Amino acid sequence: MHNSTKTEKRPRGRPRAYDATEAVASATQAFWQGGYSGTSLDDLSVATGMNRPSLYGAFGDKHALYLDTLDGYIDAGLKAMEAALGGDLPLAQALMRVYDTALAIYLPAGAEPRGCFLIGTAVVEAKRDADVRAKLADGLRTFDGALERRLLRAQAQGELDPAADAAVLARVASAIMHSLALRSRAGDTRATLRATAAAGVALICVAAAPAPAPTPTPTPTAPSMEPPKRRRKAAPE
Repeated sequence: MHNSTKTEKRPRGRPRAYDATEAVASATQAFWQGGYSGTSLDDLSVATGMNRPSLYGAFGDKHALYLDTLDGYIDAGLKAMEAALGGDLPLAQALMRVYDTALAIYLPAGAEPRGCFLIGTAVVEAKRDADVRAKLADGLRTFDGALERRLLRAQAQGELDPAADAAVLARVASAIMHSLALRSRAGDTRATLRATAAAGVALICVAAAPAPAPTPTPTPTAPSMEPPKRRRKAAPE
């Protein structure tokens, strides 16, 4: 028989009062500032506004949260890159727009240079952490793929030599971006970095430009092999 006076059990604890996307974004900033090893759970708690039990309940542990931040950064980076590469701009302008977008991230206005989150934090951990190494490789392949698709479109539109290797050129374009990330952290100015990017774009677009159509050369007239005719002397009057 049901006892109507018995108190019903209620779920223990407070209902979840955090936004996962916002928490990951805040954790990204903390890891970006201190790196994975240099960022403590207390740092993450302050950054996200969540206490340790809440962090563990939401994300598992520090390592899992860091992997989530890498996923978020790669996804956001891909969307930004595709937006820069989209539209009908010539290839050179589209690539420069990618690099300008990257520099806006690497050199935030009014703040210290921070470079690329993926390159700046994951490269250090990838040597000893297989999960991070896999995320790093996935991120690099993701960005390479977006660039390669745009290069293939440029080939189809006649901007690049059809014989050029779009996959190799995409990795070259990515390497330029990685160089900008590292040099921004080392203190290079925006003007210097942008000049580097422009030189890289010229290297890609000029070196792989379609070969100009050969100019028709007029066929030379063959010299006559007949002996010259002798002029007859006029008869004396």
